[in-house]
Amino acid sequence: MSDVAKALWAPTGASTAHSRMIHFAQLAKESGDLHAWSINQPEQFWSLVWDDCGVVGHKGERSFLAAQPGAPMSTSRFFPDAVLSVVENMLAKSGGGEALVAIDEAGNRRSRSWDELRARVSFIASALQARGVVAGDRVVAWLPNSIEAIEVMLGAASIGAVFSSSSPDFGTNGVLDRFGQIAPKVLFAVDGYLYNGKQFDCLDRLSEICKGLPTVVETVVVSNVGTTVPSGTISYDDFVASGSDTPVSPQRFAFDHPWYVLYSSGTTGVPKCIVHRTGGVLLQHMKEHQLHCNVQPGDRVLYFTTTGWMMWNWLVSVLASGATAVLFDGAPSVPTMSRLFDIVDEEHITLLGVSAKFIDSLRKADVQPIKTHALNSLRTICSTGSPLAPEGFDWVYQSVKSDVHLASISGGTDLCGCFVGGDPTKPVYRGEIQGPMLGMAVDVVDEHLTSLHDNPLTPGELVCRQPFPSMPIGFWNDGNEGFPIQSQPGSKFVSAYFERLSGMWAQGDFASWTQHGGMIIHGRSDTTLNPGGVRIGTAEIYRVVEQHSDVLESLVFGQDWDNDVRIVLLVRLAANKELTADLVADLKQRIRVACTPRHVPALVVRVDDLPRTRSNKLVELALADAVNGRPVRNSEAIANPECISVIAAMDELRK
Repeated sequence: MSDVAKALWAPTGASTAHSRMIHFAQLAKESGDLHAWSINQPEQFWSLVWDDCGVVGHKGERSFLAAQPGAPMSTSRFFPDAVLSVVENMLAKSGGGEALVAIDEAGNRRSRSWDELRARVSFIASALQARGVVAGDRVVAWLPNSIEAIEVMLGAASIGAVFSSSSPDFGTNGVLDRFGQIAPKVLFAVDGYLYNGKQFDCLDRLSEICKGLPTVVETVVVSNVGTTVPSGTISYDDFVASGSDTPVSPQRFAFDHPWYVLYSSGTTGVPKCIVHRTGGVLLQHMKEHQLHCNVQPGDRVLYFTTTGWMMWNWLVSVLASGATAVLFDGAPSVPTMSRLFDIVDEEHITLLGVSAKFIDSLRKADVQPIKTHALNSLRTICSTGSPLAPEGFDWVYQSVKSDVHLASISGGTDLCGCFVGGDPTKPVYRGEIQGPMLGMAVDVVDEHLTSLHDNPLTPGELVCRQPFPSMPIGFWNDGNEGFPIQSQPGSKFVSAYFERLSGMWAQGDFASWTQHGGMIIHGRSDTTLNPGGVRIGTAEIYRVVEQHSDVLESLVFGQDWDNDVRIVLLVRLAANKELTADLVADLKQRIRVACTPRHVPALVVRVDDLPRTRSNKLVELALADAVNGRPVRNSEAIANPECISVIAAMDELRK
């Protein structure tokens, strides 16, 4: 049996018996294709999700209103009569059990019980109101993945304020490029943080950030390293205490009330401010957690993320399913590469989420948790951030746990959720995402907009053919001013997602269906290589190159050359390894055999470092722009922008 056809994992009777997906299918009375029913009957499906996933609030009589003929599908409405509070949903559980656990790189552990968290959130809501914050005002957090970040978010949501966050490793310009656009009223910041054994001070940057945010009426400083709170600011503890005498209960708001502002990566310009709606994101997350990831009350979920990545928002929402959110802040490889697995055992983690790149780094370091850790509590491993190579699947099942559900998921900041992901009732095949999420009319189309569903492994553009609840409200200040509630979406928003492919949602992913009804993500379509007019996904090359023991990581891009495009492969090699002619020939031959001759790079170049965002995603597009003489905008979004200049100036790229 080929490795494509052989399942690495199949659900057992015990696992399916406890799956919410099975229960949901029974409620839906759908014995056939549950996914087809979920997109063909959106009114029934989303109403059932609300009920079965336990959303707290008033649902109203209507669950879906389709867009008028000729109008963009973004004008469709879900639950137009509903009112709810994300805080009521996330804090529906009570008692002394742990709602939040926070662990830092140094091993310090803190926690909040459900009752403690509810009380502190009510104090923060009161303190915000005392500073004049009202529904629609923006509250922003320049904080690490910490208890304080979640408390602030919930305090803001209690009174309808819009929350936005950025991790403290962002520089001054990166923070101002984001927060500066949305005119926040209150800023929460940290005085410093620890990463990879090094202490970083934030107060100098904070001073500059405050100067660039003239709308801020109060700056609140979380003391992470014990420094003195700067003049003109207030300590976090004092801020919380100021609202303790007049606690404020959470208010309910419309389903479409704005909850979050998230940001595009910013590597092709100033980041877009994406405004996400309260009910849509909450409902989407509860569906993904409970049905696709089998999160249950009492579970303990750890996703390695920062507050600058949408997976932080995804993680926080597990509270609404009665699960504990376990927060880790710091380098996941300190003191050893097994740090996260230590936490799995210590904290009895049931779902562990990491990036595909982290899985690959563990595989290359030959980490073997299956031999060193019990991992008895672990049921699910989620992977996202970039395509997970088939070898990454093998490593999880051979070196971590043979009976774990590996849920490779893919979506994005644009929808604050997933288009495709796991299904605990179906087999896992190496190299494949299991399938589309329920309620998401996902497809892959060719250049003629024809579905490729019946043409497995043929790459095309990933699209969503129908509306879904977590479609953004729009972009901030996109033809409107101030509070971002509008009857019609702005022109930039419509152009970004709907115009290019005849009204279907398209966010720039290159993908293909598989013979099992699953999906493979080949990379971003805006970085798709096009040598000789043939579209090639960069992920296909990465899967081959990064299996070589001499290669630590690689980056592929297209360089305009001789009236065509040539493929350039940059490699960062292991210590004491040289890029010899034999190694180049070996890499090219592997690519030729595993892919096609068209995938073979014209040029292979050794580099000491590769450009990456602050969430450790490699930056293909910005480098391609620099090498091809196009302007690289908003380099502040890149953690090491000097790397781009060094590579673009290399003699090898001029030959």
